[in-house]
Amino acid sequence: MASVLELTDVSIVRDGNTILNSISWSVDSDERWAILGPNGAGKTTLLQVASASIHPSSGVARVLDDTLGKVDVFELRPRIGFASTALARRVPSDETVLNVVLTAAYSVTGRWNESYEDIDDRRARRVLAEWKLADLADRRFGGLSDGEQKRVQIARAVMTDPELLLLDEPAASLDLGAREELLQLLSGYASAPAAPGIVMVTHHVEEIPPGFTHAMLLANGSIQAAGEIDEVLTAENLSSTFGLPLEISKSNGRFSARAV
Repeated sequence: MASVLELTDVSIVRDGNTILNSISWSVDSDERWAILGPNGAGKTTLLQVASASIHPSSGVARVLDDTLGKVDVFELRPRIGFASTALARRVPSDETVLNVVLTAAYSVTGRWNESYEDIDDRRARRVLAEWKLADLADRRFGGLSDGEQKRVQIARAVMTDPELLLLDEPAASLDLGAREELLQLLSGYASAPAAPGIVMVTHHVEEIPPGFTHAMLLANGSIQAAGEIDEVLTAENLSSTFGLPLEISKSNGRFSARAV
């Protein structure tokens, strides 16, 4: 399979502090990655590199076969789906759900003077239906529940049929019902043959949907373990990464972890 993301000795340094330290990692188009690690590990910064939002301080980052620093990122970014709370904060609270998804076609977060074709409208409504949001199309984004907003963010991210999908803590702050509904939808999407390469940051192994194939453990800006998910998510690796004795179990494709 083709590589959609390839980092070679990538480091990010800010104000003299090393946020990411010599990261070498690649993602193929048929892989679905979960990235876990403690707060401050560098997970969100890693997604910012992958989304072409920031350039490495050193090393080489290739995204969809283009090298950051040698490509027009404004042409590259529309090929990447990115769902995050930070992006959601830029969406006008009075924007309709349909427009939040529709405006992904122009990589803007609020409807202005753009013109859209019928095919764009049909595509947006089809995506809303796939993520169980069709009945909310005319609702205000700011009036939605957290779970609904999370699903709208992901629907927006997949609106343009991205070649790489990045999800930053998509299940954070959700109640049990909303989390399980979202994970069911994500699992179905990740398992589809036509789905793009996916990278998801999460704090909890319980939030990894069935169908994800690989995992990375990140701590202090460095990779602690990376590879096939069952080989990486072990008690030994998790305990070392989080600095606490942990045990992990798996049932019906779902993981759970607890302190020993």
